[in-house]
Amino acid sequence: MKAKTRRELVGLAFVSPWLIGFLLFTAWPFLRSIQLSFTRYDIVRPPKWVGLANYDSLLRHDEVFRTSAIVTLKYALISVPLGIVLGVALALLLNINVRGITIYRTVFFIPSIVPTVASTAIFSWILNPQIGLVNGILGRLGVTGPAWLGDPKWALWSLVFMGLWGVGNSMVIYLAGLKDIPTYLYEAATVDGASPIRKLFKITLPLLSPVIFFNLVMGVIGAMQYFTQAYIMTGGGPEDSTRFYALYLFDRAWRYADMGYASAMAWILFLAIITLTGFLFRSQRRWVHYGG
Repeated sequence: MKAKTRRELVGLAFVSPWLIGFLLFTAWPFLRSIQLSFTRYDIVRPPKWVGLANYDSLLRHDEVFRTSAIVTLKYALISVPLGIVLGVALALLLNINVRGITIYRTVFFIPSIVPTVASTAIFSWILNPQIGLVNGILGRLGVTGPAWLGDPKWALWSLVFMGLWGVGNSMVIYLAGLKDIPTYLYEAATVDGASPIRKLFKITLPLLSPVIFFNLVMGVIGAMQYFTQAYIMTGGGPEDSTRFYALYLFDRAWRYADMGYASAMAWILFLAIITLTGFLFRSQRRWVHYGG
């Protein structure tokens, strides 16, 4: 056996655990779900071929499917831009060289590393209408707070508000992007008499646009798959106001054991994410600037 072939076999042996795991737990379920989406399958009995019936039922007759899609899109349209604006604003503030700035950065970053279930439990108390922190503060100001998670008008907004809790993660990425902007550009702008606002819109934001684009794509993908917080805090209620797409998909798969239907939902979600991501990549030519 040649030395080159032996080295390749040794390398393949080292990566084989990952390859086997990927094929068994990712590639095979991924491909299998395509087949299941054209069947009626309840785990107990063998899959029964139904053609496009699952897709037809989803797109033409399932009101909950439409509601969950609208709720998810609404959440994405609100939470993603808010997260970007707040993340960039925090990064700009924490990019100022003042005493103790590293402590401030740490304080804003810590919430993003708290486990999702733990932070969800904390917010369940904060937003509790009887003993919660928010309504307690509003009560001291003479304002009667709403039921938050129990009110259809406020439930989705409560989840949006809670999502901003983890903005420190994107803030760190924006901060790294700000550090990469050459300082001589600001010095030249200062010599030319540019105001801070003009520097922000003509230098900072254009050169930060690749980082904003990255967080935009990741934010949209994350929002389309939003699940854990809604599952724990509201279960889709009240009145389906927080019935997210992933939550409905989970219910169809594991509560109703309708794997064929859930597989069809998963593929519609996959195609929706691919389409949105493709649209964002096409739009970046107009507003993302690479290179300083």
